[in-house]
Amino acid sequence: MTHVMLKTEHMAATIAWYERAGFEVTGRFPDVGEPTWIEVGRDDVTLQFLAGETPWPGEPTLTGTIYVHPPSVRSLHGEIRDEIEPAWGPEVRDWGMLEMGLRDPNGYFLTFTEPAE
Repeated sequence: MTHVMLKTEHMAATIAWYERAGFEVTGRFPDVGEPTWIEVGRDDVTLQFLAGETPWPGEPTLTGTIYVHPPSVRSLHGEIRDEIEPAWGPEVRDWGMLEMGLRDPNGYFLTFTEPAE
């Protein structure tokens, strides 16, 4: 299981996007009003987002991708295609994986991947 803490400047947009991408909000603080911390999860990934004052200066940034292993990339694409435009895919990559990339509203990339048939 992968856990990652990321920065967001727009918590409401982050929550809405991740829910559309099939993630479930599994934690939030504070419980009432606009949260400054949330945790979302799906499949084998748990992401936490921190808003407001953070220990990281500047805008949200990550120079890579977060890998998520859903049961079916094509099924996920069917679920979200009317809500979220993939950054790439789904496509079979040279290394034999079926992958689809999504870019969240903070600029973070998530790669949904499974072995190609």
